[in-house]
Order: sequence, then structure tokens, then C-alpha cells
Amino acid sequence: MQKKNEISYAIANITLFGILSMLIYPYFANFYFNGEPLLIGLFLGTSIHETAQVAAAGLIYDQQFNSPETLNVATVTKLIRNTFLIIMIPLFAYLYNRGQSKEKKYSIIDIFPYFVIGFVAMIIFRNVGDQMFISNNSELWLGTVDGIKSLSKIFLTMAMAAIGMSTNLRDIKNMGHKPFVVGFVGMATVGIVCLGTIELYLYLFN
Repeated sequence: MQKKNEISYAIANITLFGILSMLIYPYFANFYFNGEPLLIGLFLGTSIHETAQVAAAGLIYDQQFNSPETLNVATVTKLIRNTFLIIMIPLFAYLYNRGQSKEKKYSIIDIFPYFVIGFVAMIIFRNVGDQMFISNNSELWLGTVDGIKSLSKIFLTMAMAAIGMSTNLRDIKNMGHKPFVVGFVGMATVGIVCLGTIELYLYLFN
């Protein structure tokens, strides 16, 4: 139960600070980068935690400042970040579990997050399908993509509802406020690092 509550607390952290970033960063980035779509898209795509929140931030910017390019850059940047999950999740899972027990040995196969395989499979499926059918304006393929997108929203809602049903606010309260402080520091650190990286890029290549 403690582990479930910790997972719920982590998700609450990501959701709360992701929403704050989603609402604040588009306006901050427009001011900081003087309305440059590429730089703003890179910042939104790298500084916001969750994919849907990145898309929402890009859409907010597009609607407020009429810049569809920013939305596209932010989305592609976030998707590139997601592909690194294939490497980072198994790596951190292995490093974490390696020191948990001296008697039991862990392998990548034992701790590999299999949803990553589904993630990669859907990338391949979408790109192969687009290459084979999109040029022919296949309504069947477009309908299949739209159907899968709709299912993904339903399943995501179900997963979030299941987490909510298993969450006890009293137990989360007992964990204290420190995790939220860590979440805020994490959000601020990621934003600062992203700004610094973009500034370094501009300094080196401009």
C-alpha cells in the first residue's frame, strides 16, 4: 500500500507542476525568446514533463500568438525525448534494483518495462502505415489511426481513474510536504537547464 501511495504522490507531483508549466511557460517563453518559434518550441518540448502537457502548451501558444510551427517543434521535441525511455528506464531500473538485495541478482529482462516495447511498436506501426497508405488517402488507415487515438484517451482515463481509486489522501498527507518541494525544485531545475542549454546552443552556433 505504501508503494501505491508513493506512486500516486509522484503522479500528483508530475500533474500539478506539469499543469503549472503548461499554463505559465508559453507566455514566459514568448517573452524570453522574443517570439522565436523554434526556440520556444524547443523550450516547451524539453522543459515540460508530460507529452499531453507539452502538446497543450504548444496549442496554447499557437492560439495566443498564431504560431503553429511552435506546436510542431514542441511536439516533435517531446517525442524525441520519449524515445530515450527505451534506454533510460531499463538503465535506472537496473541501477536501482542492483543494490536492493545482495542475495538476489537482477537482470534487464526481469525489470524491463514492457510498455516501452509497445511504445516502440506503435512508432513503427504508425510510420510504416503512413508510408504504405497515406499517399493513397486511405480512409481505412486514417480511421484506424483515429480509432487508436480515441482508445488511447479512454485507456489513459481508465488508468488515471484506477490510480485515483487506490489513492488515500490521508496516507499521502502523512508523507508530508517535502516531496512536493522536491517536485517544485525539479520543475525549476529542468526549466533552468533547458534555458541554459538553448543559450549555449545559440552562443556556439550563432
